[in-house]
Amino acid sequence: MARASTTSDVFNAIAEPRRREILELLAQRGALAAGALALLLGMPQPSVSKHLGVLRKVGVVAVVKQGRERVYSLEAEKLRTVHDWVKTFESLWGHQLERIKARAEEKARVRVAAEASSKPGKGES
Repeated sequence: MARASTTSDVFNAIAEPRRREILELLAQRGALAAGALALLLGMPQPSVSKHLGVLRKVGVVAVVKQGRERVYSLEAEKLRTVHDWVKTFESLWGHQLERIKARAEEKARVRVAAEASSKPGKGES
C-alpha cells in the first residue's frame, strides 16, 4: 500500500517529529521568522523551510512576508481534526491512569507493611 503524501492531510503532515516541534514553538512563542525557527531548532534553514511548506499546504501554519523575512504563525483551528480524533481515546487513558494509581497504592501498602513487620517491637533487643 502506498503511503499518503505528507501534504494530503494534517495527520500525515504532523507525523514528522520536526514538524511537531515547529508547531510547538509557534504555539509557545507566537509568530516566528523561518530563520528564528532554524536557530531554535538547530537545523539548516532550507530544512525548516521545507517543513514549513508542508505545514502551510495543509493549513496549520500561515505565512506573511515582512520585509525580507517570511514570518510563520500557527493556525491552531486546523488541528481540531487531530484533537477530535485523539479525544475518542481519552476514556481509555483515564481508565489506565486509575489502574496505575491503584497499583502504586497497593505497592506502597505492601512496602509499609513489610517495613512494619521487620522492625523489632517495643521491649525487644
